[in-house]
Amino acid sequence: MNGGEWSCTPHPDSCEAGSGEQVSATGDVFNINNSTGSGEPVEGVTQRGTRIDNETGETEDLGIRCALPGTPEYEEAPPVVITVTREDFARMPIEPLQASAGPAEGWLPVHMTNVLHTDAETQELNTELIDTPVAIRATPVSFHWDLGDGNTITTTNPGEPYPSEQVSATYSHEGWYDITLTTTFSGQFSVAGGEWQDIDGTIEITSDPVPIYSKSLESNLVNTDSPVDENGDPWKPERTPETEGPKDPDARHRTI
Repeated sequence: MNGGEWSCTPHPDSCEAGSGEQVSATGDVFNINNSTGSGEPVEGVTQRGTRIDNETGETEDLGIRCALPGTPEYEEAPPVVITVTREDFARMPIEPLQASAGPAEGWLPVHMTNVLHTDAETQELNTELIDTPVAIRATPVSFHWDLGDGNTITTTNPGEPYPSEQVSATYSHEGWYDITLTTTFSGQFSVAGGEWQDIDGTIEITSDPVPIYSKSLESNLVNTDSPVDENGDPWKPERTPETEGPKDPDARHRTI
């Protein structure tokens, strides 16, 4: 020390500060002053935590802790806190839900109830962040149906197959329409088998559209001299610009 004087106080959350001691020295002579009177520091391992942003690589100092003997933390290396952001969640290969609409034949009469439903199962995926296994859980929480004619429905109900009409709609005009389902997912993550933690924010995933033909069943004159295609569907015409359904002038958004 060459006769110099110095003093330091351990970090208040460290093991060395467990007795409130202050270490000082004059020259080569050490002095310990205890503000609590116990005279002994806490036995343990002082650890510093760091949070790492998985996208930018930036680090954040989480401070000091004292890991006591007999606890799992005592044997661990200094902790690295892993978090999963909404952006991480959005990059996961979450499967779009299968949208189901209308009869299996792909057409229905104008003004007939069109039943909408999907199988809203939770998906679980696995990945690694900083060489640590991380499980991601994606749960459907909201469903937005676009009927293709300007009418839309938003609901937290995934619906059920016919004869249920919990989530349903009708068409007012004849023509082809695409029904599109967009699902909102909330997320959770688990690091190395630990407890599930919520991911801040939600993501939206759009399913493949379901084409359906809305058929007017009004009587029409037909040319009896024209050959009948016995293998064709008499109710569904070929999809062309001329057979596309018009927009509903009274279209509206419903929340169910």
